Amino acid sequence: MNKISPLASVSPKAKLGDNIEIGPFAFIDDDVEIGDGCKIHPHAMIYSYVKMGKNCQVFPGAVVGAIPQDLKYEGEVTYVEIGDNVTIRECVTINRGTKASGKCVTKIGSNTLLMSYVHVAHDCVVGNHCILVSFVGIAGETVVDDWAIVGGGAKAHQFSKIGCHAMVGGMSKINKDIPPYVLCGRDPICYSGVNIVGLRRRGFSSDVIRNIKDIYDTIYFAGYNITDGCAKVEAGFPQSEERDTILNFIRSSKRGIIRANDSHEKGEFE
Repeated sequence: MNKISPLASVSPKAKLGDNIEIGPFAFIDDDVEIGDGCKIHPHAMIYSYVKMGKNCQVFPGAVVGAIPQDLKYEGEVTYVEIGDNVTIRECVTINRGTKASGKCVTKIGSNTLLMSYVHVAHDCVVGNHCILVSFVGIAGETVVDDWAIVGGGAKAHQFSKIGCHAMVGGMSKINKDIPPYVLCGRDPICYSGVNIVGLRRRGFSSDVIRNIKDIYDTIYFAGYNITDGCAKVEAGFPQSEERDTILNFIRSSKRGIIRANDSHEKGEFE
């Protein structure tokens, strides 16, 4: 049974699942779909063409599904798709996609946390199990892969890509692609080692983590350019999911990847 405040504004054209709670002064527009078990807190706003999965929470002041902040947008119908178990904290903004991008949809994966004042622009894709810390802003068509964590106040340039299991330091200026499994930060942003603590928490073995570190040592610190470093890794390391994920990411990068820090510190594996 749904619990909807009489002070909420809920369109009769919205499609609501079961056991949904909608607080006072929340706004649910036409053509919104909300899955079972969601909680829409007071003063949250969900505009048309948003599809939300199960057991999500949208906190006060959040605005989901507003039209994109893109001058190429011409009023076409575009979408926001949100997975299950997503938490959208206070004053988060998630804009719809654009036709001009060829995507028409902004996507948020399941089990993801968007902390207060995060902005997700048009046509972005945020994966599963991601955390975007308060005041993060990701510009249009940015991709954040599964399990990535982006520190508070970081800003991502349009079309940037952040690889799986990467951890980005707070206040970083992301203007290059960030490969999988890495730590990065500083100004200008640079590679600062492998996300060892995060990988351990997610069940990666010491041997796998060491192999990832050796791959990045080869790419960044063995005296090769990025292209030759990748070729050396492909020839010199046995095939593995992690090796292929790294190589595929780097080779498909359109913006180029972040560089090593100027001190050439490899970091230690313990």
